[in-house]
Amino acid sequence: MFNSIKNCAKLVVQRNGKKLGNKKSKSSKKVLKTLPVFQYPISESSDRRVYVWGLAEHGALGTIDRVQKIDYISFIPKPSRLTFGEIFNVVDFACGYGFTAFAVRSNDNNIVYGSGINTDSQIGFHSTDKKYKHPIITTPRPVNLPLKEAKSHVVSLAAGRAHLLILTNEGLFTLGNNGYGQCGRPIINNENYRKNAIVHHIPDVKGNQITQVYAGQDHSILLTENGEVYCFGWGADGQTGLAHYQNEYMPSLVKGDLAGQRIVKVACVADCVLALSDKGKVFGWGNSEYGQIPGVGDNQQVNIATEIETCKDIGRIIDIASGGSFCMVLNDAGEVYVWGYGILGFGPEVRSSLKPTKIPSTLFGVNDYEPNIRVSKIYCGISHLAAVTNKGDLYMWGRNKFGSLGLGHVNDQFFPLKVSIGAEVKKVSCGVDHTVTLCKPFV
Repeated sequence: MFNSIKNCAKLVVQRNGKKLGNKKSKSSKKVLKTLPVFQYPISESSDRRVYVWGLAEHGALGTIDRVQKIDYISFIPKPSRLTFGEIFNVVDFACGYGFTAFAVRSNDNNIVYGSGINTDSQIGFHSTDKKYKHPIITTPRPVNLPLKEAKSHVVSLAAGRAHLLILTNEGLFTLGNNGYGQCGRPIINNENYRKNAIVHHIPDVKGNQITQVYAGQDHSILLTENGEVYCFGWGADGQTGLAHYQNEYMPSLVKGDLAGQRIVKVACVADCVLALSDKGKVFGWGNSEYGQIPGVGDNQQVNIATEIETCKDIGRIIDIASGGSFCMVLNDAGEVYVWGYGILGFGPEVRSSLKPTKIPSTLFGVNDYEPNIRVSKIYCGISHLAAVTNKGDLYMWGRNKFGSLGLGHVNDQFFPLKVSIGAEVKKVSCGVDHTVTLCKPFV
């Protein structure tokens, strides 16, 4: 058999009119010259990878490589490895409405970088931005912060429609649009946010250390070390939870059922807010136009925190997410429940649910051969949803304009589908039309 293979190989060489030997033919030299050369300047020993996908036109993906086009609009429909994430040691990020902020491990004061839409200086402004004809930062560049310590670091990031919250060990810094007080400083009528270099500093809240920050569309939320929740910004839909519907620039304690509760997480990307207590209770306030806050009757604008009783029947809740018109919770059994309106994950025929409804676990990879798979984290954008399993697999569903689901196409996805990344997903952030993930390479 070996001789037959040897003879076949010899025949192929003879048919090509060439002989294989130490001397290379001219044609083979030509082929070698045209072969692509791939160079990877990034150390493969790096413990993290950043992958991005979705709309690239506004620069929020931090890259213009491997883009496709629809009607001359650039987008990346499937996960693309962002080398910036490894070069600059990205440790966290937040997706806003057309922009992204990246927290990096740094030896200098450049601990945050930003790219994307910068119409309101939401990712800062400095002289180097003058080279851009339009207020769009196409590749990540430093966000200048008035830091005092030599080795400051980022604790938490949050991005809204046009404002950014950066929590550091020196306190909270806010940038961007403050038209509703969402940056925590007095509102200035007709303030021009274009090329605005103001960075506001909030050291703490009434003597309490801030541990996490969250951003809705035009309001901000702070979680303190003692589990209290403070809100400020736009309140027209009750999203500040301050028992009124006015705008508020001073961080104020949320009213209602949060009294006496220790909150461990808050979720919000638009105008509906969820809060999770250390005992697994779920609370909500803000916009309930699509039934996001069950049990409030016909009230579509809930201005105080209200416990969501229907979540008590589905086990201990360990994670929460709130989108534009829907909400999602995860219990300690790894089961995902969704309610509200939109593409919820139950197929094209189901567009709304008035109570938390379970998405079949088989859609997240649970089967007879893999019975121990559990969803461990959940995330929401305005119109798309995500879940990460204990194996680090990412599943996404919802609206898919410009490939924000990372599935390689732009068709809406009506039930959870696994995204092909090739790394263990650790964190996800969903913008309006783009997605960023932090991953760990498989060993």
